[in-house]
Amino acid sequence: MPTLSPQETIFFLCDVQTKFKPAIYNYSHVIETSNKMVKLAKVLNIPVLCTVQNQRGMHFISYPCVLHIYRLCPSRPLISTFCQALGPTDPDINLDSLGELLLGPYNKSMFSMMIPEVRAVLDARPNLKSIVIFGIETHICVLQTVLAILADGKYMPYLVADGVSSCNSFEIPIALERVRSGGGVVTTSESLAFELMRDASLSNFKPFSNLIKEVKETTRLAGQALLQGQVTPIAGESKEPAEIASGGVTLRSAM
Repeated sequence: MPTLSPQETIFFLCDVQTKFKPAIYNYSHVIETSNKMVKLAKVLNIPVLCTVQNQRGMHFISYPCVLHIYRLCPSRPLISTFCQALGPTDPDINLDSLGELLLGPYNKSMFSMMIPEVRAVLDARPNLKSIVIFGIETHICVLQTVLAILADGKYMPYLVADGVSSCNSFEIPIALERVRSGGGVVTTSESLAFELMRDASLSNFKPFSNLIKEVKETTRLAGQALLQGQVTPIAGESKEPAEIASGGVTLRSAM
């Protein structure tokens, strides 16, 4: 199995848009992990390609998301607005800090991120061998992106398990298993970060180490919430019992 190298890697941020927030299981932890990945990209000089799903108008939104939002706020105008335009990437993800490392955001109607504009970006970087993916929803846009990458056979997809989620938590482990059985790699933000860093003697290890220390607690909470099914809201956020998905999400170890 190939290993990750910063010079041969690109990050894919998939459709993390504010209007999904009421519906996505442990959405705030996806934001935390996304910001961790953005900071890691800056330390290791890795480009981050970002897409948004129907920013200006709807071709698709998953039925569970619409249903969940309707239950939280049964307002027909709200649903209409939500379906017409999903809006930009959540501003809580600090994409502006990336500067020239940010590619996009690219608007799409396809579920997969592998739209012509994205393929053109990849083709212009012949050194790339690995694509690291995080975002939403695990079983739809994230999964179909991984499957498209595998079908192309040019790159190895790495899915960040503590950086993805769906409206229904039970969808997540099934999608992760589909990725794994299809030949993709399921990993975590922490494991992936150290694999990319490789060597503590390198000049950027100090900022890397500082980053790992900075996000230690949010990494733990994201892992517990998204992979172990524990209810661990971040500071300032609460979850009502009705909003908590039943059953935990378990990440099985790769054989």
